[in-house]
Amino acid sequence: MEKLRGMMDFCIRHQTVLGYSFLSLLTAASEQIFSSVVFKCPCNSGNMLYGSVFLIVPAFILFVLGYMANAKMWRLLTGSCHAEERCSCSPWGTCTHYCHVLVPVTARILVAPLTWIAVALLRASFYECAASGSSLIKNLMCKDKGEECHKVLVRIPCDEKLLEKEKEKLSIEFLSLQAQSQVIGWFLIAIVMIVALVLTCVSRCISPVSYLQLKFWKIYSKKEQELFETKAKEHATRLAEINTKCFFEATDPVPFQTPSNEDWWKISFLYTFNSKEQYYSMIHKYVNTNRGNSDRFRKGDQHPPVFGFVDEANVSEAGF
Repeated sequence: MEKLRGMMDFCIRHQTVLGYSFLSLLTAASEQIFSSVVFKCPCNSGNMLYGSVFLIVPAFILFVLGYMANAKMWRLLTGSCHAEERCSCSPWGTCTHYCHVLVPVTARILVAPLTWIAVALLRASFYECAASGSSLIKNLMCKDKGEECHKVLVRIPCDEKLLEKEKEKLSIEFLSLQAQSQVIGWFLIAIVMIVALVLTCVSRCISPVSYLQLKFWKIYSKKEQELFETKAKEHATRLAEINTKCFFEATDPVPFQTPSNEDWWKISFLYTFNSKEQYYSMIHKYVNTNRGNSDRFRKGDQHPPVFGFVDEANVSEAGF
C-alpha cells in the first residue's frame, strides 16, 4: 500500500513531464502504424509530394488539434471581441498580452508535431520517399549520370537491394537517403531539447517569486480549480432543481443568489501578475478587491510564462 501511495505521489508531482512523455509515446506509436500499414511510396514522379504529405500534414493536424484541445486558448478567445468594449487597454498592449499567452501555449502544443517529425525522420521511410523525388537530391546524386540514374533513384524506396545493385550509377560520396533522414532527425531532437532547456532556465530566472512560493502557488491553483468545479456543479444542480420544480409545480422560484454576468467576466480574464499585490488567481483577486470593483483589480504586469499554470483549466473544460 505504501509503494502504491509513493507511486501516486510521484505521478502527481511529475504529472506534466509524464503527460508529455505519454503524448510523445502515443505520437510515436501512431507514426509506427502509419508508416507500416498506411504508407506505400509510389516510386515514381509523385514521390516528393507523397512523402512530404505523410511527413508534414499529420504534424500540422496534430498542431491544429493541440490548439483546439487547449482550454487556455478558448479562455483567451471566448468573448474576446465583446470584451474589448470593456477593456481600456491599447491595441498594442492587447496584442502584446496575447503574444505572452500564445508563445508558451504554442511551445507546449509543438510537442506532438515535433515528435511525429522526429520519429518519422529516424525511421526514414517518409524522407526516403520524398527525397528520392526531389530535384535537388537528383542533381546531387545523379550529377553527370544520365536519365537512367533518375529512374533508379525514384525506385530506391521500393527496393532496399536496388541501391547496392545500382550504386555505380549514384554518387558514392553522397550519404544514403536513410542516413540523411536519421542525421536530420537526431539534429532536430537535439535542437528541440536545447531550446526547451534554455526556455525553462530563462522562465525560472525571470520568476518574480521564490521557488517555494511558486510551488505553493501551483498547489493553491490546482486546489482552487478542483473546488471551483465541485462548487459550480453543486450550484448548477441546485439552480436546475429549483427551476425544474417551479416549472412542474407552477410555483414562483425562491430567491437564489448566482454570480452576475459582470462577475463571470471579471474572473474569466487571464491572470496578470502584479509584484505589489499577492494574488494567486483571478478569483483570489476578485474576492480581495471588493468583488472586482476596486481600481486594483485592473492593475497588473505582463503575464510571465512561468505563471502559465494559473489559467490552466481542468481537462473537462477542453471541450468548450
